[in-house]
Amino acid sequence: MFTPHTSTRMLALAVLSCFVWQTGAQHTAPLQGSVAGASATGGRAGRRDGAFQQSALTQGGTALRSNPEAWFAKGQAALQTGDLDAAEAAFRKVVALDPRSGAAYSNLGVIAMRRKNWDQAITLLRKAEKLEPKMTGIRLNIGLAEYRRANYAAAIGPLSSVVKEQPGLEQARYLLGLCYSFLEKYREAAAALEPLWPKRSNDFVYLYVLSISAFHAGNKELDQKASEQLVKVGGDRPEFHLLMGKALLNHEEGEKALEEFQKAEAANPNLPFLHFNLGLARQGLGQSEAAEAEYRKDIALEPDMAYNYEQVGKLYEQQGRDEDAEKMYHEALAREPRLTDSLLKLGQIHQRKGKNQEALKELDAALQLAPDNESIHFVRGRVLLALGRKEEGKAELAMAQKMLDSMLDKERAKRKEREVPNPELTQEPQ
Repeated sequence: MFTPHTSTRMLALAVLSCFVWQTGAQHTAPLQGSVAGASATGGRAGRRDGAFQQSALTQGGTALRSNPEAWFAKGQAALQTGDLDAAEAAFRKVVALDPRSGAAYSNLGVIAMRRKNWDQAITLLRKAEKLEPKMTGIRLNIGLAEYRRANYAAAIGPLSSVVKEQPGLEQARYLLGLCYSFLEKYREAAAALEPLWPKRSNDFVYLYVLSISAFHAGNKELDQKASEQLVKVGGDRPEFHLLMGKALLNHEEGEKALEEFQKAEAANPNLPFLHFNLGLARQGLGQSEAAEAEYRKDIALEPDMAYNYEQVGKLYEQQGRDEDAEKMYHEALAREPRLTDSLLKLGQIHQRKGKNQEALKELDAALQLAPDNESIHFVRGRVLLALGRKEEGKAELAMAQKMLDSMLDKERAKRKEREVPNPELTQEPQ
């Protein structure tokens, strides 16, 4: 079973990459009032005078070796020119001389972000946050780093705090809305995104995510408004047809989605994520060979896009080709270690092979990423039983059943809300 919502995440990630790290910025571009303007002494009372920092640089090597402010200025200059190695060396010198420099830890976090080392960035930014808890830019960067490593739930806290303090900060609000949407918290997503309409009503991705969120939140007026604007803005451009196809996929209209994707392909066969979505559409229509061909085309264009490998793995698994599927899941995880589905699928394959210790390791990793996933609990329970850990296994199976029952209860409640009354049938005949 394919999940078109996954492709929404990938497209949004690609479009949002334009937000990140303007040259010389210690946080993402929209925020004003950089931490870098503070002294290297962080939250403590210290000399925040730029003239002092400049004079320290001109006093010779002796002053530089023992002066955190001078090292900070040196690191900031290197960061502004894009010399990340020199900047990192300078800021590490600052924290060695002044371990309470939240500004230096923040800039080290930004350097890790520029290198796309998200885990290291989070560690450094959390240190900075403890030292400079009032610095909005640090929390914005934490939210952005969590977003970029697909840890959407963890991004919501820092992004919400930024939006609360600065409601007009566009990037934080947009990222917050996307995180809510990806977590299927559609009411919250629509509420976060709607205020951006004056600035983003010509933005394809914004309109698409707003429409999807409003639709699932039951906000018909906002859904119609966003959908009509999407059609108005889109015209006949390939990006518009891609988004329309994705919207149709989310409504499980595979044939119509395929038509939209083919229109996009006719105009621009190398459009990012197009062949991935063509693969999803064909896979949903049962066209396995054609779906694999589309994923292979996208791999040729985007070799680091992990979801292509994951989807090919699912195709192979459906065909009973566990060995080939296993290789593809490993390829996916090599590019994105936080793919819950790939970890779960590997656990299932190893369970079928009787390699239960390997399966348990993969399922434990998946469970850390998605603790509310009933499928992981179910498979993990069976693996634990196979390993002779009966009490733990029974507890996991019970947890899976409880989660499944809760989901079914919610679905029944939704169906009840959608029931159409039939007074004309229940009245007594005249």
